[in-house]
Amino acid sequence: MSDDFINEVIIYVAGKSAEEITKILSPKKYINEFLIAKKIHLTINQTRNILYKLSDSGLVSSIRKKDKKKGWYTYFWKIEALKSLEFLNHVSLKQIEQINSQINSRESKQFYICDRCNIELAEEKALLQDFICTECGEVFKIKDNSKFLRDFKRNLEKIKNKLSFINQEIEKEKAKIEKQKSADNKKLDKEKADESRKKRLARKKLAKDEFKKGKVPEKEISNKKNKKIKKSSKKNKAKRK
Repeated sequence: MSDDFINEVIIYVAGKSAEEITKILSPKKYINEFLIAKKIHLTINQTRNILYKLSDSGLVSSIRKKDKKKGWYTYFWKIEALKSLEFLNHVSLKQIEQINSQINSRESKQFYICDRCNIELAEEKALLQDFICTECGEVFKIKDNSKFLRDFKRNLEKIKNKLSFINQEIEKEKAKIEKQKSADNKKLDKEKADESRKKRLARKKLAKDEFKKGKVPEKEISNKKNKKIKKSSKKNKAKRK
């Protein structure tokens, strides 16, 4: 379901020529732009033009890597699934708004039509022309809006149902992102703990090596001095008693 929606929004933004890109781009990893161009049988410039259009709408993202031998940069691209679904959500809401506007207009206004020229006018404009078609001279007839209204309402219901599925997919993508963030944070915490443990072990090893070589760390010397002072103090107190 999510793939179908992403495919739809990419075609909406970049045209039918971008359809093949959706089969190659992934939301999980970045893919070399030259490989993309090769697989969709377009030049690198044509491929980049499509990718730039998608990038302008936030549907894809890229990173670049420098070729150490040749010195130039190559871009790697991936689909931004959540942003693509949110974009389609916005488009669907706009469509619903437009259809509702059309329904309100058809229900509240009268329209007239010239059957010969297939020209349709709202009542105000038809009145200005005395209900006569300026192209052929035929008298305008009242337009029956019932079929239009049925089609508009059917289409409206279809888009509303699709919007419901889009919102479900958005929630799924958000859950995936949160899950990945949690996993990344756990991994980072583990790496920090491992690094801290390695440092502690290294310090212990260093102290042990210095002790074997007869080099007592400054802290130990300080501690020994403090112990001697304490012992001497206790002896003095005992003698006084």
